[in-house]
Amino acid sequence: MEKIKVIIADDHQMVAEGIKSLIELDASIEVLQIAANGRELLHLLEFRNPDIVLMDIDMPVMNGLEAMQHIHKKYPDLKVIIISMHEEKGLVKKMTDAGAKGFLFKNSEKDELTWAIKKVHQGGSYFTSKLTLDLINHNKSSLQHDSLDSKKALLTEREIEILKLIADGLSNKEIGDKLFISHRTVDTHRTNLMKKLEVNNIAGLIRYAIKQGFVH
Repeated sequence: MEKIKVIIADDHQMVAEGIKSLIELDASIEVLQIAANGRELLHLLEFRNPDIVLMDIDMPVMNGLEAMQHIHKKYPDLKVIIISMHEEKGLVKKMTDAGAKGFLFKNSEKDELTWAIKKVHQGGSYFTSKLTLDLINHNKSSLQHDSLDSKKALLTEREIEILKLIADGLSNKEIGDKLFISHRTVDTHRTNLMKKLEVNNIAGLIRYAIKQGFVH
């Protein structure tokens, strides 16, 4: 029987190697290669032909959302499963809207990982049961709203404009071209956004933008 061919995209080598070791315990699955970021993944896809991509969201150079959007345009039939630590329903929706077929947490058991791969490979989709339960019971407290609103007041109109474009998956260069500013200026705005919103990565900015209703 032909094996299910997988590429893993995760910037943490130990995590990626751990996932590889777990899923290759199943003789029907073969990991072709590991990519350290979205750009490296897209390069690999030019000469490797996996059945499934297992991809993180938080990655340097090109994050999972940007990579997902490129994949959806260039390889519309390629099946992608997100493996992440983030549980926010808005971020999950953003990834699935971009074409992801599944969503798992990094602490998932081996059996769940292999089951998800097989189900998506067969044409289905898979979302971890804990995530499904969280989405059903998801409620935002008024305290959270107050905190979000207070942070929003710190942002300039230009920062909000850039935040929306980041959440839409645009790269620094694409944002710069769209707003007629340099990519270095965009990078400075992004750094300021992270400081003001007290987040450490692009996924944090995207989650904030979704919670504020800047994107859907």
